[in-house]
Amino acid sequence: MTREEKNQIIDELSEKFAATPYFYIASTAGLTVAEANQFRSLCFQRGVEYKVFKNTLISKALAKTGTDYSSLDAEVLTGMSGIIFATENAKVPAKLIKDFRKEAGKDKIAFKAASIEGGIYIGEGQLTALENIKSKNEMIGEVIGLLQSPAKNVVSALLSGEKKLAGIVKTLSERPE
Repeated sequence: MTREEKNQIIDELSEKFAATPYFYIASTAGLTVAEANQFRSLCFQRGVEYKVFKNTLISKALAKTGTDYSSLDAEVLTGMSGIIFATENAKVPAKLIKDFRKEAGKDKIAFKAASIEGGIYIGEGQLTALENIKSKNEMIGEVIGLLQSPAKNVVSALLSGEKKLAGIVKTLSERPE
């Protein structure tokens, strides 16, 4: 590969990192060709993109983004590294990795790190936390639900109180004086 080709890949990859809010770095070194194709197919079905790059190209592309990803260099960018890009939902790649492990075996694919909205998660222990992370739309829905809850309680109390009040007034009016 010529220097110009490498620079072009680095530029394209850094643009992809900058444009994609969620990316995971995983190693698929334990996969056979058929399993790797199956994993790529599964990625496509779930709406994420998976590509394998040289670690030096990944490191240089991350350096060009302007965000500090230096913690990934020593620990994460060793051996075989593939990147899973997700644009919609941060937990889709985590679920994808877990589902694929159930199907193919635990030692087949290794989670190395992830970047979620600039936050860095390193190591296998973070995969469960990433799987349970809520999307932006889920968080907005929860906040709206919490804000609506007190208003719903007030309205239901007023409505139930209306019936009670009417019953009390009716009872008092029917009472002999």
